Amino acid sequence: MKLDSPKVMIVDDTAENLVALEALLRRDGVQPLCARSGAEALELLLVHDVAIALVDVQMPEMDGFELAELMRGAARTKHVPIIFITAGSRDPTRVFKGYEAGAVDFLFKPIDPQILKAKIDVFLELADQRRQVTAALRLQELFVAILGHDLRNPLGALVAGTELLAHQLTEDRHQRTLSRMSAAARRMTEMIEQLLDLTRARLGGGVGFVRARKPVDVRELVQRTLDELRASHRDREVVFEATGDCATAGDPERLLQLFSNVVANALAHGAAGGAVVARATGGIRDIVVEVSNPGVIPADRLATLFEPFRREPRHTRSSGLGLGLFISQQIVLAHGGDIEVASSPTAGTIVTIRLPRAAEVAEAPAESASRSHSHGAASGPRAPA
Repeated sequence: MKLDSPKVMIVDDTAENLVALEALLRRDGVQPLCARSGAEALELLLVHDVAIALVDVQMPEMDGFELAELMRGAARTKHVPIIFITAGSRDPTRVFKGYEAGAVDFLFKPIDPQILKAKIDVFLELADQRRQVTAALRLQELFVAILGHDLRNPLGALVAGTELLAHQLTEDRHQRTLSRMSAAARRMTEMIEQLLDLTRARLGGGVGFVRARKPVDVRELVQRTLDELRASHRDREVVFEATGDCATAGDPERLLQLFSNVVANALAHGAAGGAVVARATGGIRDIVVEVSNPGVIPADRLATLFEPFRREPRHTRSSGLGLGLFISQQIVLAHGGDIEVASSPTAGTIVTIRLPRAAEVAEAPAESASRSHSHGAASGPRAPA
């Protein structure tokens, strides 16, 4: 049996029914998994990816409806198709309850073997297509990761070369050309970093969004972010308020990136002339950072704000790929916190970041340290998306 064979879970408290269904489904390329109870089925689902589940409705302790509700409530199993099998009456109320619990079909005993096999084949084919699409996407993202990693060094050399020439060529026309070259190279470097962050999120499950945990003061990080962004937004009013103890443990480089993305988006997309206000509040269990501006985000965009490669309105300018807020969300989640956005005509737009108070300290892995050294990323926040 191949390791990647699709698995069909059969849940029935009667041994004879399990044997019959397993014999019916056993064939090349399909691996049946048998469970005598809902609890045993949940244990199997913790370690196996299941293409479809055949669930008996009438079982002691945990019936099929209760098992389906638990499966629908877990991220790992909420998309597993469920076919209910029952010897009970054809009560429309029970059938409706089955579909309400998340079933894709409801079969009554005695079961026609050909009908059951045909239904199973449809879902197995869908599962196989999902696996193929997932594998193709992972391959593409792996290619992006390799390409992005290999492009960073020549771009770094280009940036260093333009900075060196800027000290040697003093004519205005040369300085203007070098300035444009340097800005373009840095923008490309930022895009590559965003693509690499996206790949880390999807291939590594967020690995890399907390490369080291060190003692940090969130108040100082936000203040540092605002000081650097004020230099490039001299015409905008930026207000900072802080109360309470804002000390925690986290990755200072990533947190600077987080605050830079959020504040820079408020400056770029908020109402022109309106003040951007940042507040840091240290509580007993967490630290809350709020960034507000008078601008309003339309409701249709609010729902997809944290999606990667989101489209910005044509009248706004973006220096990135629409990944800034997605990456910001991943940084917050990697720190065990959460981020949310609320927007209304009366209150404007408020981004709320909650970071848990933590004391854990861990050294940065070697890859992280070399990356920071080669790009100087720890020196300040990155450009926003």
